[in-house]
Amino acid sequence: MQVTEIYKSLQGESTHAGLPCVFVRLTGCNLRCSWCDSEYTFTGGHRMTAEAVLNEVEALSPNLGLVEITGGEPMLQERELIPLMQRLLDASYTVLLETSGERPLARVPRAVIKIVDVKCPNSGEPDTFDPENLEALLPNDEVKFVISNRIDYEFARDFVAHHRLAPRVKAILFSPAFRKDAAGARDASHCLMDPRELAEWMIADDVPARLGLQVHKFIWDPAVKGV
Repeated sequence: MQVTEIYKSLQGESTHAGLPCVFVRLTGCNLRCSWCDSEYTFTGGHRMTAEAVLNEVEALSPNLGLVEITGGEPMLQERELIPLMQRLLDASYTVLLETSGERPLARVPRAVIKIVDVKCPNSGEPDTFDPENLEALLPNDEVKFVISNRIDYEFARDFVAHHRLAPRVKAILFSPAFRKDAAGARDASHCLMDPRELAEWMIADDVPARLGLQVHKFIWDPAVKGV
């Protein structure tokens, strides 16, 4: 498979935020989100066998723990990725899969925790989530919406209600988008919308979601990669 990087850091998002995690970042994406902070994954990378990836994960995290498969869009490499995720599970790692939900998810091993990033209108990639993937969501999965304005918020709020997401999944995450060129200050000034404003909307509408902040961008310079 084509891999951009493998590294160990803290999980910055989802209900696992703050936990040590090995990230396997695959190369390639078929979407072009306006706020994307991972454009360096679109091309390049290097070929690695599943065995080589597993060996590197074990070297970084010999005591097991979290492994996140991310990208880009990792499901573009489904043929090689599915067996790798199963091998990680068999080795007793907790496996997270970050995906847009544009590609079919039915073949993802059930024990993998899917974090599905449904694209809101201001991403520039609306309506790319495959509704058939709603049936692939399991009780340990999470659904994330990256929000940059009121239109995005209302889309996410209505999507959650229309598809009755709350009973389906472990968590629903509303996350304010960061500017793709964010650098320097480690604070919310880089967010495309004020997290407090988003929090107030969520409270007013009693949305069954949690506010999610990209913790790693408050710990390290938001421009730093590999953290």
